[in-house]
Amino acid sequence: MPDSRPRFAARFEDRMHRRRAKQAVKRGKTPSVIPYIGYGTTEWVRVLGRVLYLRPDTSEHSRFRPDVQEVSRVRGWRTFTSVYVPYQRVTVLVDNVPAAEVVADRGGVIDSIVRVSLTAGWHTVTLQVSEDEAAHAPVKIVDPTARLGVLSDVDDTVLITALPKPFVAAWNSFVLDETARRATPGMPVLYDRLTKKHTGSPFIYLSTGAWNAAPALSRFLARNLYPMGPLLLTDWGPTHDRWFRSGREHKQRELKRLAREFPGVRWILFGDDGQHDEALYAEFARDHPENVAAVAIRQLSVGQAVLAGGRSKAKQHKDASGVPWVYGPDGATLSEELTKLGLL
Repeated sequence: MPDSRPRFAARFEDRMHRRRAKQAVKRGKTPSVIPYIGYGTTEWVRVLGRVLYLRPDTSEHSRFRPDVQEVSRVRGWRTFTSVYVPYQRVTVLVDNVPAAEVVADRGGVIDSIVRVSLTAGWHTVTLQVSEDEAAHAPVKIVDPTARLGVLSDVDDTVLITALPKPFVAAWNSFVLDETARRATPGMPVLYDRLTKKHTGSPFIYLSTGAWNAAPALSRFLARNLYPMGPLLLTDWGPTHDRWFRSGREHKQRELKRLAREFPGVRWILFGDDGQHDEALYAEFARDHPENVAAVAIRQLSVGQAVLAGGRSKAKQHKDASGVPWVYGPDGATLSEELTKLGLL
């Protein structure tokens, strides 16, 4: 019979976390909710957030708030030193109306479906751990008539990071000032054109990055005038039965979930040719050709491809599904290609 106990790494992480949590409480920190942008239909919303121990009424809150733009010189490592609150109960209000009570997971992450009745457009979700501690986040209710959506990778697609080479990844994630990160040329304009062309359609960012980075990524997207949309990230570290979480499986799982949640939507899938995006999108297009309008791949420069671990076998990922693929080094080139397809 297989061992049902958590792996040693997970047990060790839990012990270390309990010690850090006790220290955080002694320093006067209390459970606080960090809300993330959600999405949903007229019948349900996907509520996203995380519960952390933070010191009330201090600037510590600002670097974790995705809607605070005046944060300056925030090094990436600071977002990874926070102490999460596992299994915290959180009250959910939608447009100030009580909707449900949800429970954060082992890593403090809130990812729950709440049944509601809403109109298409933007609404507000409020997350409360107490009467004195509440946080608000927008949630996009997709128009039931929407037939096209945009799903975008983040690293090296909208944000130049040169991941996942270990030392470069560590520098960009933990050391680099978040305001020093650069947007991929032409991509904000391309995405803005898509949102205007397809009003009411879902716009979602999918990344293998950790939830710790969500506030900084949200601020980056806002500063660079990218369309507002939910970030679907993952939680790093050991699990009950694995030493490390799989970023590839995370993306596969989210793609399949979106196909189930929005069966009538065809997605434009944006990624880059540095690692696994093409293979993942090709697999999804083969399994769900009715849910893919096009695949748009940003081609890395030679230097970026080397830092990213080598370029994938670009054109080999095309298949007989009938889904069109376009390639380009920047947003302007991809915009021209998508215009030829009638998507812009």
